[in-house]
Amino acid sequence: MSNTVDLAELSRTFNERLDCPTLLYHEEQHAVYWLGTPEDSAFRCNTYLITDGDETIIVDPGGAEVFDFIRGRVEQITDPKTVSAQILCHQDPDVAGSMVKWLEVNPGMKVITSTRTNVLIPHYGRDNYDFFNITEFPRYTFSSGRCLRFIEAPFLHFPGAFTTYDETSGFLFSGDIWAAIDMDWNLVISDFHAHEFKMNLFHLDYMAANAAARGFLERLHGITINAILPQHGSVIPKAFIEDAFRYLYNLRCGLDILYPEKKRK
Repeated sequence: MSNTVDLAELSRTFNERLDCPTLLYHEEQHAVYWLGTPEDSAFRCNTYLITDGDETIIVDPGGAEVFDFIRGRVEQITDPKTVSAQILCHQDPDVAGSMVKWLEVNPGMKVITSTRTNVLIPHYGRDNYDFFNITEFPRYTFSSGRCLRFIEAPFLHFPGAFTTYDETSGFLFSGDIWAAIDMDWNLVISDFHAHEFKMNLFHLDYMAANAAARGFLERLHGITINAILPQHGSVIPKAFIEDAFRYLYNLRCGLDILYPEKKRK
């Protein structure tokens, strides 16, 4: 059955203390999970898992300090040794700090990231891994023929940042874009207007400028997005995608605030 999970219903019933991963999408042999978080903070991090038949990819696996928790969640779905790739949307420790630990689980695991990120992640202690360069190869194809598409998002907030679009689910794994800081948290938002303030707490300081935001939106033109899955904060369901685009289009942040006299005309 296609898209068996009702994200709107999930927003009403979700309990963050669930002791198992949360299924966000399922169709035949393809599924997307939110793995959960041990954090009780406003700056909580989201790690996701994509399964396609016997293949498994972990998205933004998180810091070294959460590795045991995340691995335990993966074990509830599949053998962690079968995780064939990890996607690192940029190099920050809350995204990539556990990279080396995952390579110890499966030394043959691909590290899917951008050229600029790949320059920095060896500082975590390992430089011998199978690097899948999204700058050169903007698609990853599963054995089934299903694809992930990588969409670069320079200076949101890192020069080599990118997002991952799952063509099967229509989910956009957006990294720090549309991230939010929130203690009154739910996995899926139900009120976009209230959520804007929580996104402002992140975006105004971390994102470079409105030019970067609008440039990224242009790269999304023509892509059907059913949900936005950020690395911080809450999932944005289909009902609020237009609002999310409008938010980013009008965003004034970073250099726009620091140097207002230089604002675009």
